[in-house]
Amino acid sequence: MSKEMFSRQLEYDFKVIEKQLDLSKQELYLLKVPQFNLIDQTNFKSNIVQEVKPLIISKIKQQFNLKQQSDQQLQQSSFPQSQSIQCPSQFKPFNYQIIKDNSIYQNEWCCAIAYNKDCSCVALSCDKQIKIYEFKQAILKQIHVLYQHQKDVLTLSFMKKSNQFISGDSGGSILIWSINKKWYCSQTIQAHIGSIRCLIMNNNEDLFITSSYDNTIKFWVKQNDWIWQQTITDHKLQVNQLSLNDKENKVISCGEDKLILVIEYFESDKKWILIQNIIVEDLGCRICFINNNQFTFQPIIGNLMHVYQLNNISKQFVKSKDINVNESDSDFGELFPQQFLKQKQLLVSKHGNSINLIRKTEVDQFIVEQSIQFDSYYIFGQMSDDGEYLITWDSQSNQIQIRKYAEQ
Repeated sequence: MSKEMFSRQLEYDFKVIEKQLDLSKQELYLLKVPQFNLIDQTNFKSNIVQEVKPLIISKIKQQFNLKQQSDQQLQQSSFPQSQSIQCPSQFKPFNYQIIKDNSIYQNEWCCAIAYNKDCSCVALSCDKQIKIYEFKQAILKQIHVLYQHQKDVLTLSFMKKSNQFISGDSGGSILIWSINKKWYCSQTIQAHIGSIRCLIMNNNEDLFITSSYDNTIKFWVKQNDWIWQQTITDHKLQVNQLSLNDKENKVISCGEDKLILVIEYFESDKKWILIQNIIVEDLGCRICFINNNQFTFQPIIGNLMHVYQLNNISKQFVKSKDINVNESDSDFGELFPQQFLKQKQLLVSKHGNSINLIRKTEVDQFIVEQSIQFDSYYIFGQMSDDGEYLITWDSQSNQIQIRKYAEQ
């Protein structure tokens, strides 16, 4: 992990603490560890784990324990208690089993992972580098390393209709990659003045959307090259994740300002327009459309995920239910966006030190089928589009790990 990446991640962690907890100035001074530049990276990581993390968890638990109990009581009174729900008839119980022999040691932080259209190629960020792997029979074989980024790579997205992919870095740059025997950078865009936090693309692959640490959401369209189309500036702090609905006419975003924005494209105006501004109690890093009328949102505090449903009368999204995801009561670490696989009706959602695999049932319930536990909050990963493989990297094992879908 580069010093730049670790410093930025530390800054983010303390920013979260400062927002969520009413700490005294003396406590904040102790937590911010001003001697960072005088300690080598390895010892500093150890000190953070051993000293700062317990303080963080203790403070969070003190302030939010009562709130947690209150939320659970409200949930019980607002939503009917359901009986044990069986999986839909077309789905069988499953889990994702790690293939230990295929793990790869990776010391640099791997914050982004992407698969190509037939899952034969995987791209992984390794600090400023992008490593390209051939992926065959659950084995990764490195075939290429790309060095063009000047800052740490935070997002990767393969195009499914062409042999191209897009990467975004902590300096706000976006690179378009094409292949002619070898991968090469075919276009560079200085897209934002802050780091790229999320990048999504439409199915036609003539539009991609980015969010950034600079508080903006930007839309980019394909002509001869990719060009800027529009900027949304309604967030007041960094924008963590974006999601596009099935019709691809609505985008939702969540940010550090405790806002969820719903943005719609109006053909008559040829513009994306903000149509709803949802204020939430706790900021979140993960949000995802399930279909045109429903999305999920994971706050960083507490063990509940929220489900929002479109009201047919008001045409506004309102919170309809909560999902109890796991015992973790806080989440540190961004990136690793939520992902919904329609083929398996499966939501992949990182929270705390867990990756939760949540099945959507025929009766519109969400059941946690598997919760994969790690020894670190810093987990990054991606599920293949067909749901057969889950590839992750975490800061404790320093391993690229491959898990395969298996029905029980």
